[in-house]
Parts: sequence; structure tokens; C-alpha cells
Amino acid sequence: MRAFEHFLAIDWSGAGGERHAGIALALAHADGGPPLLVRPPHPRGWSRAEVLALLLDLPGDTLVGMDLGISLPFADCSAFFPGWERSPRHARDLWKLIDTLAATDEHLAAPSFIDHPEIAPYFRRHGGREGALFRADGAAHGRGRLRVTEHAQAAMGLKPYSNFNLVGAAQVGKSSLTGMRVLHRLGGRAAIWPIDPLPASGPVVCEIYTSLAAIEAGRSAGRAKMRSFEELNEALAALGAPAVPGEGPLDDHSCDALLTAAWLRMVHRDDARWTPHGLTTALAATEGWTFGAF
Repeated sequence: MRAFEHFLAIDWSGAGGERHAGIALALAHADGGPPLLVRPPHPRGWSRAEVLALLLDLPGDTLVGMDLGISLPFADCSAFFPGWERSPRHARDLWKLIDTLAATDEHLAAPSFIDHPEIAPYFRRHGGREGALFRADGAAHGRGRLRVTEHAQAAMGLKPYSNFNLVGAAQVGKSSLTGMRVLHRLGGRAAIWPIDPLPASGPVVCEIYTSLAAIEAGRSAGRAKMRSFEELNEALAALGAPAVPGEGPLDDHSCDALLTAAWLRMVHRDDARWTPHGLTTALAATEGWTFGAF
């Protein structure tokens, strides 16, 4: 399996506004040492546009993990938006649709896409607005439609939520939709695994679920979030990574990014991570996959 030299983990945010305390970037190097936070260019935090600019200028030996869903459920209904004649057939077409319909939304947000009259019925939105097609697969549970990779996450003890869900602290829908706008704008500047095959050279972006890294570092799914240098460094030690200097409180976004950067460095040469059970060519092109989910 191909080797990388740089490992960039991005804890993402779909919140409104320009700058976000919820976006954190951390970098680990193949030659060792503790992972390091990548400081934003502004004291109020990263903007999504600034992260996009960084991704457009990556060294070719970089593996990037972004904590978001790179697509929407497709396999359950053979469509992203079953019953809609304009429903895209592939993930890249979905990204283009989102970016096109949200073109006037500032800061790479996507409310215009979510509020589109033919698309809104598939989402659960704020104000108790659960669209009539939110459970288009007929599921009785309230988490909404899931991708195949999210079913794999659930089998590993995690509790994934549908990317069609935009409500609640556990929702990842907004992060995923804003992230898909970024992926579309990357164009061909980086491969997006597994929608693109793993290339022999050049930067690669993949979807991550930071709780997977925490579990491999010995934490339970219920204790995946860390909020201190002490908790973070205990988890890093379990991965065989050096400690990050510091003590006392540290926000969970930074902890997630730092631990996951070290985890990417540790596991990226494992062939099984790139060939998970259940990942087919058709699924890769539509739903994608979460790196590390089996």
C-alpha cells in the first residue's frame, strides 16, 4: 500500500457564519513526533474558504481526513432522492448540484439547497419540519436513511445519524453538505477516496469518523470525546504516538483532530483499510465510504 508523508485531520463544521470554533486542523508527519495543530490565519478561527484554499495547495504526499459525510444514502433506494427525476446518479453529480443550488449562499453554506422545494421533503430540518420523504426507505426509526458505511459504523458500536438529518447535537448533515461543496470545488486537485481510486501519487482526501480513532486508542464510543491534554495524551500513547505538550483543558475539536492525525499516520499502510468488506465499485461512486469502517 502506498505511503504518505503528511497526515492532515480536519474536524469540520456546518454551522452558519464565516468563522468557526468547531473547525480544527492537525498535522502529523511520517517521520514521527507529536501531531501539531494548524493554527488558523484569523484569531476567531478557520473559515471554510480558508480550509478550501489550503486543500487546493497541498503537497502531493498528503493524506487528508475530513470528519463529514462525503455523500448521501443511495443504495437503500437506488437514488439519493427517490421519486425525483433530477436526482443525481453519482456522488460527483450530487456535489455539483449542491454547489450550484447553493451558489449564492455565503461561506460555503447550503441553506438554498436544503430549502429547495423539491429537495426539502427529504430532510429533517429545524422547527419540527420532518420532510415527508425523510424516511424514504420506510424505516421506522428516527435517525433517517443511512449509507452502507454508516451501517458498518453501527456494527462497530457507533451511533451514526443520517446525513439527511439537520437537527440535534449529533447531526452531521450540515457539515456534510458544506463539505460536499468544498469537495466539488477541489475539482481534480486531489483524489477523493473511494469515489476516486487510490492514486500512485498526489494528495488524497478521505472521509473520517473521529470516534473510530478514539475507539482504536482504547476509548469507548461513549467516551470518544476528549476535553483535556491529559485525556488526549493518554489516547495518543495507546496509538504509540508522542504526547502533545500542554496540560489542562483542551477543546474537543482540537483533541479530535490531533488524535485522528496520529491515527491516520499509524494505520494508513494497512491494506484492509482501503479494501473494506462491502465496498463495491458502484457503492464507491455513489455513497463513498468512511476510512477505517469495516
